[in-house]
Amino acid sequence: MPINEAQLVTWSAQGSVQQSAATYQTVRGVLNDAQSPYYPKSFDIFLQGSYGNDTNIYADSDVDVVIRLDSIFYTDTSGLSGQEKSNYESNRSSAEYSLAKFKEEVGAWLVAKFGSGVKPGNKAIFVPGNGSSRRDADVLPCAEHRYYTSYPAAGSPTFLEGVVFWAKDGTKIVNYPKQHSENCTTKHQATNGYFKPTVRIFKNMRNRMIENGLLKEGLAPSYYLEGLLWNVPYNYYGSSFQQTVTNCINFINASDTSQFHCANGIHWLLRDGYQVCWSPANFTTFMAALQGFWNDNGGKPKTIWL
Repeated sequence: MPINEAQLVTWSAQGSVQQSAATYQTVRGVLNDAQSPYYPKSFDIFLQGSYGNDTNIYADSDVDVVIRLDSIFYTDTSGLSGQEKSNYESNRSSAEYSLAKFKEEVGAWLVAKFGSGVKPGNKAIFVPGNGSSRRDADVLPCAEHRYYTSYPAAGSPTFLEGVVFWAKDGTKIVNYPKQHSENCTTKHQATNGYFKPTVRIFKNMRNRMIENGLLKEGLAPSYYLEGLLWNVPYNYYGSSFQQTVTNCINFINASDTSQFHCANGIHWLLRDGYQVCWSPANFTTFMAALQGFWNDNGGKPKTIWL
């Protein structure tokens, strides 16, 4: 028997809104301070992740903040013809400022403003909360990235605009957080407001499976759950949460998931060997655990979890 509607309504609720918004405004204010050493450069600050996409649940903690350097940009010309690459090279100029310097200056500024609890991580800089009005935050210094799709001799080139950064081990990561957010919002509107609550339900089910020992932590990140559900057609959402979750699971099980894309519409969702793709083995493990959890009413038929 599937999980009852009352439980799903509880799990569909959005987590902290006011505190996460206050956290973002505080961190944004510090990052955008005119006294910072990098302030003369051009940069953009925006949210990403669960809080940025309004899919956060009560168990979510960190607020993910992006500060993207726009004074310079990194490129990928692999999609261009030989002539187009020549056109690009003839217009290319070297930059004096670097992403590494930008990240160094952002990190030092955050330490100066938030204290020694600020620590660099594998990808982002951790900023601890204050225990009351400000939550923990992860600040990702990155740079603009352009994947060129054309570069004519005359006229403007076309490209996909994203972000690029390097992890601690030197791995280069390119992603498209703004396209992800825009596509999730479009999906939410097209499903009459069912998409984002359904993502929260799947996130809560994942968390319960982890707590119950049915799923190993880290196998199903929220980013990939959003991407998975983004691939489900609009008409599978609606009428009730129980019917929507049933429809989504059935559609995913019946589909060629190797053709699914991340919610940004650019990267494949399921591929091995890519930092921005979900491991097919982890996806299969998640779906098997989810199917059992769903059919067994979560293993707790008379309980309403918070």
